[in-house]
Amino acid sequence: MAKQLLLVRHGKSDHGHLHLKDFDRPLNHKGNKNTFAMAEKLASKELTAPLLVSSPALRAISTARHFAEAWNIPEDEIQKELSIYEANTTALLQVVNGLPNVFDTIAMFGHNPGFTDFANYLADTAIYNIPTSGVVILNFDVADWAEISHHTGTMLLFDFPKNTEEPH
Repeated sequence: MAKQLLLVRHGKSDHGHLHLKDFDRPLNHKGNKNTFAMAEKLASKELTAPLLVSSPALRAISTARHFAEAWNIPEDEIQKELSIYEANTTALLQVVNGLPNVFDTIAMFGHNPGFTDFANYLADTAIYNIPTSGVVILNFDVADWAEISHHTGTMLLFDFPKNTEEPH
């Protein structure tokens, strides 16, 4: 059985709270709106995941909650993974390689530049930047998440709120 990974960058965050730590920055109005719209867009194409794994940073977990709502997944089933926050490719690969094999499709919610670098590492893509609320879906012809490594994936979709083209 193949595996499918959805990499979802958090929605646009609110930089107006200078007293907050980076970890605690919330989504702004546009971030909330765009994130929910992207989740619904994917649901309309039947591109959803039964397991959501998120950085616990407020803007990432808030993004995951919007997806959970749009995909009818109970919010308390979102798994928080601290190592996704400020992660590089090596750290993200460790998370993916440890994902439970009972799930063939999993959505991961996190941050840049890590997610853009990771997408390019996993698949032979040349994504310059995954914008806020952007989604990259990668397919892997492997039976075990532990088998995923450099260039083992193929990109099924790269989409984001300001995308005016038909997503590829």
